[in-house]
Amino acid sequence: MKECGVGLGAIALTALEAQANQNALAPKPSPYAPKAKNVIYLFMGGAPSHLDLFDHKPTLARLNGTKPPAELLKDYQSAFINKNNNLLGPKFKFKKYGKAGTELSELLPHIGSIVDDISVIRSMHTEAINHAPAQILLSTGSQQFGRPSLGSWVTYGLGCQTQDLPAFVVISSGSKGPSGGNANFSSGFLPSVYDGVQFRNVGDPVLFLSNPKGITKGNRRAVIDAINELNHRHFQSVGDPEIQTRIASYEMSARMQEVAPEVTDISLEPQHVQEMYGAKPGERSFANNALLARRLIERGVRFVELFHESWDQHGNLSRDLPKNCKAVDQACAALIKDLKQRGMLDDTLVVFGGEFGRTPMSQSGPDGRDHHPNAFTMWMAGGGVKGGVNHGASDELGFNAIEDKVHVHDLNATILHLLGFDHTKLTHRFQGRDFRLTDVHGHIVKPILV
Repeated sequence: MKECGVGLGAIALTALEAQANQNALAPKPSPYAPKAKNVIYLFMGGAPSHLDLFDHKPTLARLNGTKPPAELLKDYQSAFINKNNNLLGPKFKFKKYGKAGTELSELLPHIGSIVDDISVIRSMHTEAINHAPAQILLSTGSQQFGRPSLGSWVTYGLGCQTQDLPAFVVISSGSKGPSGGNANFSSGFLPSVYDGVQFRNVGDPVLFLSNPKGITKGNRRAVIDAINELNHRHFQSVGDPEIQTRIASYEMSARMQEVAPEVTDISLEPQHVQEMYGAKPGERSFANNALLARRLIERGVRFVELFHESWDQHGNLSRDLPKNCKAVDQACAALIKDLKQRGMLDDTLVVFGGEFGRTPMSQSGPDGRDHHPNAFTMWMAGGGVKGGVNHGASDELGFNAIEDKVHVHDLNATILHLLGFDHTKLTHRFQGRDFRLTDVHGHIVKPILV
């Protein structure tokens, strides 16, 4: 094969190897009848304050500035809170939205307009109390590095509906990237073909996607063929399957050159759609990313994750929380409305939330809250999730989840269920045992399902 046809045989063999590796991302049927085929995960890194946005507590407002009940803080430990800190009532007014009368903060009027399409879960809880471990736990089912992320498990199980774009795309906005770093979208011990691919906010979505001046499409193809030939020889020598992943990535980059510039150009959207999202082409914003997420899902990308960080208001809550809400509120609502009017919401699951909640006690002053794992809020929409549902509850101070509690493992089990998987059976053998996203935990949150 190598010698035949002046090396054309080797090129053909390399192409077949790349194709075989690409088949790892070929579309696969769900084991069970799925409600959702795609996921858009809106990850609010830094932990939005559920008490100021989603979980109205009149009692907390009434007791503002007083000491918390002694029994509430018995055996309680927190990074920066001591038991003498006063209770801190909600900083913003709440109002009822939709047919269900869902109460949300005045800072979220646009999300308020879609409450009849979403399920609000007010009884989330977790173990981790610092950002990186909590984000990684939510993303991978473990506080330790090295496990595959949710997006990687999904693409491992379902593959992708396009060969011209990555199966799992990640985009960040806000003041910084996720505290947990790349571990939030890593493939861990799964083959690296299931890694999340980071897209940039401005310019080429991926570095070096555009050819430099003087380099033609033919030149680029010749370079890729030469590199793939070297990689092929290396694979023959050492047999490392990751070399095949590298070959496939070069082939993907060649195909992306044809497709990605058009897909990522949100200026091609009608003006009224851009305005609905609050998107401004060429700027770095969550709104642009939300519109791009819809375009990517529409073209066959399986899993899109948007990180917006930071919601970490230890202080300046009154100033910074409105800024964050202004950045995401309109675009989140527009995404749901846009998917719905295009007939895509039925099989696209949208998830919104952060890694934990915030304390009902003030921190160092009267305008900040500490990390809090005992209770927080997330919401979901589409893909088999009921609209207009308010699930679970925290206590009257928003300190502990007390009714229909939902652990982060339960959330992930539910997401996999909606995609047609039994979360206990989607496994990968590594280091002598079978691993899964939910470890040995997880229950499906059935009341929010259609």
